[in-house]
Amino acid sequence: MAEVEFRDVTRRYAGGVVALKEFNLTVADGEFLILVGPSGCGKSTALRLLAGLDKPTSGQIRIGDQVVNALAPGERDIAMVFQNYALYPHMTVYRNLAYGLRQRKTARGEIDRRVRETAALLEIDKLLDRKPGQLSGGQRQRVAMGRALVRQPRAFLLDEPLSNLDAKLRNQVRGDLKRLHRELPVTSIYVTHDQVEAMTLGDRLCVMAGGEIQQIGTPDEIYNHPANTFVAAFMGSPPMNLFAAQVQSGVLHVGDKAVIEVTTPDGPVTVGARPEHLRLHDNHGEGLLHATVDFIEPLGSHVLVTAVVRTGDGDDARVIVHAPAGTDLPAGTVVGLEMPSERTYFFDADTGSARRSRERITL
Repeated sequence: MAEVEFRDVTRRYAGGVVALKEFNLTVADGEFLILVGPSGCGKSTALRLLAGLDKPTSGQIRIGDQVVNALAPGERDIAMVFQNYALYPHMTVYRNLAYGLRQRKTARGEIDRRVRETAALLEIDKLLDRKPGQLSGGQRQRVAMGRALVRQPRAFLLDEPLSNLDAKLRNQVRGDLKRLHRELPVTSIYVTHDQVEAMTLGDRLCVMAGGEIQQIGTPDEIYNHPANTFVAAFMGSPPMNLFAAQVQSGVLHVGDKAVIEVTTPDGPVTVGARPEHLRLHDNHGEGLLHATVDFIEPLGSHVLVTAVVRTGDGDDARVIVHAPAGTDLPAGTVVGLEMPSERTYFFDADTGSARRSRERITL
């Protein structure tokens, strides 16, 4: 295992397209770090640069104490798992797992020991005589991970490995990955756009957009203390509600409604609250923000209520509320929304950056 570090890494393509800009990131020895962000944010580019499948325009990449910029992929002692399983269809599971070790001329007895230990760890030891065509998607993904792990690499890279699985299998293999890293803590970097995968798998998350890092932190830090409106809106399903407001003489105004006194400086602000923290009332009295129901989505354990809040100058903000199961509100119903003070966020209206201290309000 080894520490991985990116130092001021930039990747610029022909035509001036910058896929990664002054990227600085350190992944600790044995850490499971998630690169998460929308398509085109640079996360897969970072992984490819680390793997040696692409070269940085500038900057330095280190694995352990070694700068690897000039090293070929095979010289970096890393293993990678892709979206597609990339298994050899004519080989058995055993031979697929052993292939990389044989190429490195590992002793036969050592190959057999590693293959069987890795297969047992991944619970595919009873499948060693089968070929990939005889396996389910989840089993094939385990074989792909085993082929990487059996080499005992310094770093383990995973590029959206669960994206080809259905929802049930994704949940199952995600649990396998969690257990696997606990039992075999290889330095791992995992690329995904799926917030659930990111929140449940990672020791830390690196949220990216436009080739730049937006925030690095634990899942709790990212979710509960987002650095800006991008992170707030991207992390979470449904995402955090964000809408424009004004503070005048210490009073928060949403549209033409004076809501409550606040301690944040006067001027335009962006207010945020997550759907599960909003409280829905069937009245719209004092201290509650007025909203008009657009539609509801029953999800069994709860109901998502989508409503519209007027924020002024003819603008409307769409707000999603996590409501109890059985909630039934016809379209057009006017309701009141309460935002608990300890769960309300303020962001700068111009930059989108979170204010240093979370301001407390009740709407």
